[in-house]
Amino acid sequence: MSPDVIRSALLFEDSYLFLFFASAVGTASLGLWLLRRAGRVAWTPQRPERRHLTGALVFGLGWGVSNACPGPIATQLGQGIGWAVWTLAGVLLGVYLFLRRSDETEPACDPPPRQLTRRRSVAGAA
Repeated sequence: MSPDVIRSALLFEDSYLFLFFASAVGTASLGLWLLRRAGRVAWTPQRPERRHLTGALVFGLGWGVSNACPGPIATQLGQGIGWAVWTLAGVLLGVYLFLRRSDETEPACDPPPRQLTRRRSVAGAA
């Protein structure tokens, strides 16, 4: 994705990116609603916590400053967009700092349920 498209959206000059995001949210919402209705997924909604807001703020600031989300950094490097090197460095630094934290984080999803299995006795075995 061109950095010009992102810059235009952040300056409220073009609505393409916002419409793109809205269609993604709508599609995901419909899909999750259908999966929940079919009993294929189940979860309990949680209230946003401070860490969610902090992460969103850092992500948004990084996106606004670099004119890129993490996805197209490789594409920008391939296009020869020089500042993509700094964006990649920022992503790698952020991952490094996150991994250095000593705090335990909660898993991204619930562990799968344990399957209860019964052992069948083999004929002739005690």
